[in-house]
Amino acid sequence: MNNRRPIRVLVVDDSPTMANTLTALLTEDPRIEVVGRAGDGNRAVQLARLLRPDVITMDLLLPGLDGPAAIAAIMSQAPARVLVVSAVAEQRGVDLGFQAMSAGALELIGKPNVTNVEELRRWGKDLAHSVCLMAEVPVISRRARTGAVTPPPIGARVDVFGIVASTGGPPALAELLSKLPKDLPVPLLIAQHITVGFTQGMVRWLSQVTTLTVDVARDGERLEPGRVYFPQDGQDLLVDSTGLARLQPSRGGPCPNGDILLASLAQAFGRRSGGVVLTGMGEDGARGLLAIRKAGGVTFSQDEATSVVYGMPRAALEIRATDQGVPLSSVPELILQSCVPLNFRAGGGRGEGGVGR
Repeated sequence: MNNRRPIRVLVVDDSPTMANTLTALLTEDPRIEVVGRAGDGNRAVQLARLLRPDVITMDLLLPGLDGPAAIAAIMSQAPARVLVVSAVAEQRGVDLGFQAMSAGALELIGKPNVTNVEELRRWGKDLAHSVCLMAEVPVISRRARTGAVTPPPIGARVDVFGIVASTGGPPALAELLSKLPKDLPVPLLIAQHITVGFTQGMVRWLSQVTTLTVDVARDGERLEPGRVYFPQDGQDLLVDSTGLARLQPSRGGPCPNGDILLASLAQAFGRRSGGVVLTGMGEDGARGLLAIRKAGGVTFSQDEATSVVYGMPRAALEIRATDQGVPLSSVPELILQSCVPLNFRAGGGRGEGGVGR
């Protein structure tokens, strides 16, 4: 044991049984101290102000203020790191999860659907690990930075773009996709790390903020411009040598895997591939982005000032997978500059388009 103080956690759940379970599982980790429990949204806001916890585990379907409303109030009155811990079986709960992300939650974690004691304890250890990781995330409102951003090389023209994100990714994706036009001339393939059970909810949520078509990819389908593709739950998304979408079961590690996605784009499309690594913990996406760069494609990563967690973008810069970190607000324009011919950007014709080489 070191001399660091325990991570102070507030548990919010309207079920006394679940609150007891979460408390017992979390406190098995000596790094964690549960300092309070709340059974409704209003009480959660009160305790957040009073106790100033490091991390809050938040259910979504609560009496009084629901989860997203409680999170919004907490982030304005007593900012904290919020992990949503909610059942994903309920349709409304799935959609509320992404409202919670918009309000400031960092992660979505499905409640355990197990009866075996050992499986429950394993789930509890994973939850405690997530709490400890989140405790390292700064609780600071980051201002979007603007400034000069180096455009893609003159003549760059990509036919497909891959995006990798993790912690803080869903709100970043919502901002990015909302600024892209319906007639975007390339498909976007996305690897957003997410708990099994939440993918369909994320697709519905993002469909409400963009004019692009957002959907879950089907194995073997041809990629179409103006469409956004996510993998199915528990699957990795990639493309084959002919440019068709392929799905494969995740083999552990980040899910879906961003390195696998970006590396497949580099192999299939070469210099006509593009990729960006957004906010997230760890290093996923860095090696795949480097593969695109080595193939002559277009690469960039989100900057530190606008990232919730700068781990993945930093890793991409450290291995020289890209030369620049860019503000999130600049990413949509850089994607457009990468895939729209110069004469079209200036008001001329569309020029050659479509997916292919």
